[in-house]
Amino acid sequence: MPKIFEYFGIIIFFYSNEHDPIHVHAQKGEYETKAEFFLLNGEITEIKLSAVKGRKSLKSGDLRDFKLFLSNYSEKIVEKWVDFFVYHKNVSFEKITTKLS
Repeated sequence: MPKIFEYFGIIIFFYSNEHDPIHVHAQKGEYETKAEFFLLNGEITEIKLSAVKGRKSLKSGDLRDFKLFLSNYSEKIVEKWVDFFVYHKNVSFEKITTKLS
C-alpha cells in the first residue's frame, strides 16, 4: 500500500494490487474516500469521488480539504500512479504542510 502524500492528516495512497482505472484512496482515521481520474489524450478531464465499500466517507471538512488537494496535485498523483503501475518504479512519499487555497 504505497502512501504517496499526506495533507493535514489525510493520507493519500493506492493499493499495490489494484489496477485501472487510475484512482487513489484518501484516509483519515476510520474514514476513507476514493478519487478516480478520467483522462483523454493524457489530460485529466474529470475526477470522480466515491465511497469505499465497508468504510465511512471522509467527513465534510476533510472531504473539502481532499478536493482542494486534488485540484492542486492531480497531475502529480497520476504521474506517481503511472510510475508505480506501468513502469514498476518506487514512488516517493511527500508530506504537504502548507495549507492550499
